[in-house]
Amino acid sequence: QVQLVESGGGLVQAGGSLRLSCAASGRTFSNYNMGWFRQAPGKERQFVAAISWSGGSTSYGDSVKGRFTISRDNAKNTVYLQMNSLKPEDTAVYYCAADPNLFAEPTSSGRYYLYWGQGTRVTVSS
Repeated sequence: QVQLVESGGGLVQAGGSLRLSCAASGRTFSNYNMGWFRQAPGKERQFVAAISWSGGSTSYGDSVKGRFTISRDNAKNTVYLQMNSLKPEDTAVYYCAADPNLFAEPTSSGRYYLYWGQGTRVTVSS
């Protein structure tokens, strides 16, 4: 089993930046592709970004392309989400998740992610 703990959320003005972190413990972190998802109040969960186990492949949701960057440090068992040029519509609870399908490309489909963190809240004021 993998335990995931997100941090780094908070309140920021539009145009600002935040970096989210997700620390993993339990099984070998590099055995998992990792993803970030978000859920705004009253809305469905939305894919944000994903990264392969090696960090060599990434994918992004259309709404964050060019503004957000996902990265990972396997030595620190941590995945990051750098969020720049934040907009009020980025306000949501952000979740990291672990996908054990190493031989697949990082996926945007939440149903492939086996483990989820409890989330960190990001609020972007206009």
